[in-house]
Amino acid sequence: MSLIDKLAEERIAEAIGRGELDNLPGAGKPLHLDDDSMVPEELRAGYRLLKNAGYLVPGLQLRKEIDSVEALVVQARSAEERDVLNRRLRYLMLQLGVAGPDTPLLTGQHYLEKIRNRS
Repeated sequence: MSLIDKLAEERIAEAIGRGELDNLPGAGKPLHLDDDSMVPEELRAGYRLLKNAGYLVPGLQLRKEIDSVEALVVQARSAEERDVLNRRLRYLMLQLGVAGPDTPLLTGQHYLEKIRNRS
């Protein structure tokens, strides 16, 4: 255990002894931790800090933008608007590295709807 870890543990123990950590919000309830098992242990603290600050890694940010453009395509009022949005969608998916020459440019809910409509 490093010196910083020891100091932190001592401070926490002192705070518990003084009762400063009693009656905290959520006390006695299970923690809902995100599954970060795929993130290397030495990077987990940094990833959590970035996530809590509202930052998304580029792949997730692209995924979020793809979902919003897909929703706009469904709501498009004209064929021209739909074409512009579909071009944007293809561009985003290529950026994400998902779409190839044989990959359909459908994801999530739209893909499921296409499958349901086939039967």
